[in-house]
Amino acid sequence: MGTLIYGDSGRFEIDDRTLAHVKIAITTKLRRQESFLLNWTVPADQGSGRVSIWLSPAIPLQFIFSAPKPPELSRPWLEALERSSHGIRGMVLLHENEVSDYLNAAGAAVAP
Repeated sequence: MGTLIYGDSGRFEIDDRTLAHVKIAITTKLRRQESFLLNWTVPADQGSGRVSIWLSPAIPLQFIFSAPKPPELSRPWLEALERSSHGIRGMVLLHENEVSDYLNAAGAAVAP
């Protein structure tokens, strides 16, 4: 499990593969000086609920990974994260198995 550290006190555990994709999607937006919401659902085994954090280039952000090597990245997953960030809810942390359905619903072609 990796950790997303936001500001001085926000620590969120996210699996390494998902965190690697979120890192690229977030840093792409922050590099453009775009602020936005990042949203995800908390699984029932971790207490349930939802989390939304406002991401801004002015707030410190760290990505800590437990695995020593980065995973291979999925372009469709990165595209889905980027597309979701333009919606009213902000970027939605999609799981890899949700990417095809999301892109199909958004009218995008899914590359293998």
